[in-house]
Amino acid sequence: MDLKNYSVRSVDTFVVKNWILRKHYAKRMPSISYCFELLNENKITIGVCSFGRPIAHSLIKNAFNGFYQNNFLELNRLITNDDLPKNATSFFVSKCLKMLPKPMVVVSYADTSQNHNGYIYQATNWIYTGLSVKFNDYMVKGLEHMHPASILDSMGRKDKNKNFSQVQKLKLKYGDKNVYMIERPQKHRYFYFLGTKNDKKNMLKNLKYKIQPYPKGQNKNYDASYQPTIQTKLF
Repeated sequence: MDLKNYSVRSVDTFVVKNWILRKHYAKRMPSISYCFELLNENKITIGVCSFGRPIAHSLIKNAFNGFYQNNFLELNRLITNDDLPKNATSFFVSKCLKMLPKPMVVVSYADTSQNHNGYIYQATNWIYTGLSVKFNDYMVKGLEHMHPASILDSMGRKDKNKNFSQVQKLKLKYGDKNVYMIERPQKHRYFYFLGTKNDKKNMLKNLKYKIQPYPKGQNKNYDASYQPTIQTKLF
């Protein structure tokens, strides 16, 4: 199918909230600064892509030797229908990147626990810099179906009066014996540079990670069959 009838536009997050919470495998809402939707020839939403401030503060601070800390985004959700034409997803990602402010460093990850290698980033010429660092997360017995970040989020922020951290409140609620550590799956890390030729040259110069060959392997698609209710913003 010809992609010339497909279009990409900015969209308010609340309009595509169900795509993020119900259709993406993580089932949680990230921090979103920019959100876009892919529309087919009938102007029906068939994909959603969002960008937000990376949660890894050490990455923002150190990945480029302290530079670009205020010009740093993460592509944190990319969701499309399963039956899209060939190259539709790469078309979508490319259009979204062009609509972001510049100069900008963009990072994204491919989840090894989902058998993802990041082929969409390879198809759109991102820079691959290897796997993310090993890290441990807190888990609760009986809540293994939930994402560790969602479990911590459910505890709210630090209690101003009792000075309890999220982890402390987690242990108070579920008991020490039911809270345990699990190893966080490593993720393939990709970067994309937006800006002038000089901007991109300086970004590459200051990138502290070694550029590596693209990873290969058999991709496994997660179940994205959920069909969100189409919402229309009224003006």
